Formats: sequence, C-alpha cells, structure tokens
Amino acid sequence: MRILVTGGAGFIGSFLCEALLDEGHEVICLDNLFSGFRRNIQPFRTNPSFEFIRHDVVEPILLEVDQIYNLACPASPVHYQYNPVKTVKTNVMGTINMLGMAKRVKARILQASTSEVYGDPQVHPQPEEYWGNVNPVGSRSCYDEGKRVAETLMMDYHSQNAVDIRIARIFNTYGPRMSIDDGRVVSNLIVQALRGEPMTVYGDGSQTRSFCYVSDLVRGLRKLMDQEDVHRPVNLGNPVEVSILSFAERVREQTGTVSQICFEPLPSDDPVRRRPDIAQARKLLDWEPEVDLEEGLRLTVDYFDDLLHK
Repeated sequence: MRILVTGGAGFIGSFLCEALLDEGHEVICLDNLFSGFRRNIQPFRTNPSFEFIRHDVVEPILLEVDQIYNLACPASPVHYQYNPVKTVKTNVMGTINMLGMAKRVKARILQASTSEVYGDPQVHPQPEEYWGNVNPVGSRSCYDEGKRVAETLMMDYHSQNAVDIRIARIFNTYGPRMSIDDGRVVSNLIVQALRGEPMTVYGDGSQTRSFCYVSDLVRGLRKLMDQEDVHRPVNLGNPVEVSILSFAERVREQTGTVSQICFEPLPSDDPVRRRPDIAQARKLLDWEPEVDLEEGLRLTVDYFDDLLHK
C-alpha cells in the first residue's frame, strides 16, 4: 500500500515509518520538523519506497494514498505550550485536512489521540468509556482539548461521510529518538542523570504514569489500523503503573549516576494518576505490551548516552 504518516519524522512517527517500510509498503513521511528531526528518518532516507515531504498539516495538501496515520502534533508540554494557538490549529485544522483527504481518496485514517483526553482522571484505571476530567482553560488545554476535538471530527466524518476511521488513545511512550529537550519525564531524568545534574522530580514523586516502549506502541498502531470495523477509541499503553519517584530511582540505577533527586513544585493540571485499561486492545486487537520497563529503559539510556557523546 501507499501510506501517509504525518509527523513521520517525530519520535513515534519515525519508528512507524520504519515498520511500514519493513513490511514492504510505500511510505510518505510528512513533517514540518518543528518537533521532528531529519536524523530520525536518516536510516531509511535512501529507501526507494520512502518519500519525505516538509509540510505543515495546517495547510491543505493533495496526495493519493491508501492509508493515513495522523501523528502530526507536538506531544510534550514544552513543545505544545510554546505556541498553543498553533497546537490547537494542528489538532483541528490538520485533522480536518487529513480527514478531507481520506474522504476524497477513500483512505482509512488513524488518529493518534492521547491519554490526555482523560485529563486528571477521577476513574482509575482509565477505560475508553470514561469521558475525562479536563480543564478547558488550563495551560495544557491547547493539547488536551485539541485532541478531544480531533476525536470529535473523526467520529463526525465517520458518521456523516462514512470515512473509515481508527482512534488510538496513546499513553506515555518512551524509547530511542525521543527529543533530548522535550521536557518529558523519561528524557528529562535520563539526560540529567547522564550529565550528572540534579534529577528533577515534580511534587513529591508519588504521582504515577504507565510507560510503554515505542516498539510495542507501533505494533499496537499497526494492529488497530488493520483491524476491521473498530471505529471507537482504543487505549494503547502499558498497564504497569509506577510512581515517578520510583522511576527516577530506576534511572539512577541504570545510568550509575551520582546525581541526586531534587523536588520541584508540581505543574498546574498535572495528572495525579495515569494507567490505561487495555481490555479493549486485548479483546479487539490481541495486543498488549511485551517489552518490560527494565529492558526498554536500558535501550533508551543507551540511545541518549550515544547522543550526548557524539
């Protein structure tokens, strides 16, 4: 097939492009390189089945494709809060543009949504039926509400225009090719540890996250795209929940750093607990994560270690 991946030079997008090429597909990677990097797609730039287009999804584009993975949007607070209006535009106008393309060429389209649609959840773990607890005027709302509107658009194009949609609610994902300065907890702690700097934990570190290794997430995206008649959102994430403080301790152990953990005030609207209910992914996709945190963390530490010493 001929497959479009928006945000394809990003962390997750580049691994998805690589997986699709390995399966023998033609891949068009579309990215404006705001939070993506050419180095992420360098390993397969010379593949004759790969094409890179530098383009912003906010602007219309005409392409002929069989499938669309819409991953275009900064996913870390540092990046999406840099220009919140642009973040909303990317989620809303970008999704409209991709849905318009899918409608015109009759392509199946997958929207990369997020666990942030649940906000600071009052239901734990979070099933797809939970509507969320989101602050619509908070510092994170450009991303949270932008993704919620993107889901609305997907469902409306499906019901009104019979567009063949898929919606993946992605929980915290980590691995090689993460940006060194994206402000996410995994990259922050690893980079600080490798540099021998104080390791920043916000709040008292008791807040929890569930970390899914990137290869598991990409496998889940592929399964969801290929599954017939799954048009409702599906959670993709690791159901193993860890506190941020215990995660920081694991990073210290993996890196052998002398860095000490320092505590800073908790950012506004930061979720206290986050863990996916993946019963639907297990049932509909026969999917669950396979890479445990110890192995995934080792691979991620090795990546950042190489990056810092280049």
